[in-house]
Amino acid sequence: MAKQKPRDPKLVALREQGAVNARPKAVTDELFRTHEFFDPRDLVQVKYEMLRRVRLEGMSVTRAAADFGFSRLSFYQTRATFEADGLGGLIPKKRGPRGPHKLTNEVMNYLKKVQADDPSLRASQLAERVNKTFRVPIHPRTIERALARREKKRKPRK
Repeated sequence: MAKQKPRDPKLVALREQGAVNARPKAVTDELFRTHEFFDPRDLVQVKYEMLRRVRLEGMSVTRAAADFGFSRLSFYQTRATFEADGLGGLIPKKRGPRGPHKLTNEVMNYLKKVQADDPSLRASQLAERVNKTFRVPIHPRTIERALARREKKRKPRK
């Protein structure tokens, strides 16, 4: 029977927070290679230390980006995010859309009004009307799910 490696609690926590550096071997900075405190797997720590080196120690952006495994563009993006949001800005955000991009509030209000005027309209008919009014093609099933979510929110809890 093969032995399982003991789980590293810090790595588990970093994974849960989405803060694992995908390229820890690219971090060549001396402190990250020689001191236990500095962990190249910790993306937030790596980014913060990269910014600190440039700002407080005067390291060039090109060298800092290279030593910490980033491009210069990534350095500038990281710095802008840090200046705008502080340390919390260094925590990676979830990728992808943050909300509905076709079923905006305006479209949902329109659907609500149209459906109130004629409750017998099917999702395919509603999709046609949305496309005609807003020039936004929406699949009828998307409309069905959105309306079901709206109904679910409206129902009082017992």
